[in-house]
Amino acid sequence: MSESAFALPSPALFPDLQPVPTLDDTYDQLIGAATPRIVSLGGSVRPSLSTFTISGRLRGRDVLTDTDLTPDEIGELLETATRIKRCWRRGEAHAYLPGKTLGMLFQHPSTRTRVAFEAGMSQLGGQAIYLGANDLQMKRGETIADTGRVLSRYVDGLVARVANHGDLLALAEAASIPVFNGLSDVSHPLQALSDLLTLRERFGDLSGLKVAYLGDGNNVARSLLLACAAMGVSVAVGAPTRFQPPAEVLTQASWLASAAGATVQLSDDPFAAVKEADAVYTDVHASMGQSDGAARAVSLAPYKVTSELMAAAKPGAVFMHCLPMHRGEEVDAAVADGPQAIFFDQAENRLHLQKALLLHTLC
Repeated sequence: MSESAFALPSPALFPDLQPVPTLDDTYDQLIGAATPRIVSLGGSVRPSLSTFTISGRLRGRDVLTDTDLTPDEIGELLETATRIKRCWRRGEAHAYLPGKTLGMLFQHPSTRTRVAFEAGMSQLGGQAIYLGANDLQMKRGETIADTGRVLSRYVDGLVARVANHGDLLALAEAASIPVFNGLSDVSHPLQALSDLLTLRERFGDLSGLKVAYLGDGNNVARSLLLACAAMGVSVAVGAPTRFQPPAEVLTQASWLASAAGATVQLSDDPFAAVKEADAVYTDVHASMGQSDGAARAVSLAPYKVTSELMAAAKPGAVFMHCLPMHRGEEVDAAVADGPQAIFFDQAENRLHLQKALLLHTLC
């Protein structure tokens, strides 16, 4: 058969037919002709790690409460978090914990704490094992002390999110590996440390700043008081008398603040609390496991963060929230979704701070 048998018909005979672009033409139109069409992945050479020097004085240490770390140690964690964040942003390999395993014992649901630890361990070259409340034999009566002893033989560190702070203390006492507080009914130290990282990124020097916390004096408020005070950040808490932080926490925070050149204030007037504040902070009005949600909503309603309250703070003040958030309850949507909000930066910094903690304690 001759080649002429395959000649294309004349376009004049079929006016409704349109030419079909070739694959190359379509690709160029979609992504641009200048974009490389071949990307090489993998290879026989593993990425090399640059030298990353850190202090070893936190190696093997627990972090259960906000006072487990000195101001110098907090400063070291913040510095490491900043450096590790820079590596992460540049896409530089930082797998400094190969072969390490983190156990994650969680009695409460979690988004930021859980995902930041799991992703962080993976990025550091290790792995994390999630252990939900229904995944262990504690449901059948095995003691938390026995659980801690057993897990110490399997993993290199434990993070625990517990309903009762006493369980965390019992776990740490029995375990022979570092134990970290992923949240308890008493405190949330990793959140407060991440918040310090966020404030330092935004304002530079922490010393001399003022944070106003409005609402329930819960675990987040307590940790924020202690961590900020230790680093020279003044804290003003605006809350009704019934929901103010415990007196012993306020006393401890006042002592830390005095040593660092800061102050701690307590008021039932939200506008007085936010005066001269660089950051206005709040949390949900009813936390996990609390059964008096309706009463809390009524008592804490005047402490909702509004545009008027933000305007009473310093010009350029930022809005902070540890999440999850209920727009319209503890904060107006106009503030939450406005330019002053930096809570997504806070959420991201959970990853970097927790990776720094893992590096220092498991190295």
